Amino acid sequence: MKNPKRATAAKAKKGRKTGGSRTKTASKRAAAPRRAAAARAAKETSKDSSKATIRGLRTKLTQALRRVAELEAAADTDFLLDIPNRRGFERELQRAVAYMKRYRASGALIVLDVDRLKPINDSFGHGAGDEVLKAIAATLTRQIRASDVVGRLGGDEFALLLWNLSETDAKAKALVFEQAIDDLSFTFRGQHVTAGASAGVALLGAQSDAVRALEEADAAMYVRKARRRHEPEIRLASS
Repeated sequence: MKNPKRATAAKAKKGRKTGGSRTKTASKRAAAPRRAAAARAAKETSKDSSKATIRGLRTKLTQALRRVAELEAAADTDFLLDIPNRRGFERELQRAVAYMKRYRASGALIVLDVDRLKPINDSFGHGAGDEVLKAIAATLTRQIRASDVVGRLGGDEFALLLWNLSETDAKAKALVFEQAIDDLSFTFRGQHVTAGASAGVALLGAQSDAVRALEEADAAMYVRKARRRHEPEIRLASS
């Protein structure tokens, strides 16, 4: 016969175990949604962090690309005159020649040399020479169309890329450029000074080569300069 006291104790113990088990189960069930919510929150935080990182990287990439573009533009631009330098102009000329070969277009290349810049530099300093160069660049820019290009090849030498001109029109345009620069007048230290320019022309078309065209225009410019040597090296007159 079972001992009543032991049976009661066993039942009580079993009840405690069952109750404890139920409490743990209920606790686990209650904790599960919290753990799931925490996991979802952590996942969302991770997503937000990843998105923020991607946005930051995209911003840095955009800034880097913009900086590269700025540096490339600076490398192709004359810092004094804000027009293409030799590198920039030759790039434009290469593109133009490629276009002309593909579409059978035409144009003209004019190389222009300032006749009396060195005497101006020697007499009045390079600041005066820079002023002359700026005025010439502005004058040439005003004389061309939006599709044309004016650049500085270096020192006192400029180049112009002009679209859709016949040989007659190109040579006439070269004379216009020369006259416009001849008409410029400057005053340095109370003295009136004029510069001058000599221009050479090379025609561009489907058979042209950019390097050869520059050589032809440069040679024509020196022939023209020789014809203008009868003019005084520098014209000065007291104000």
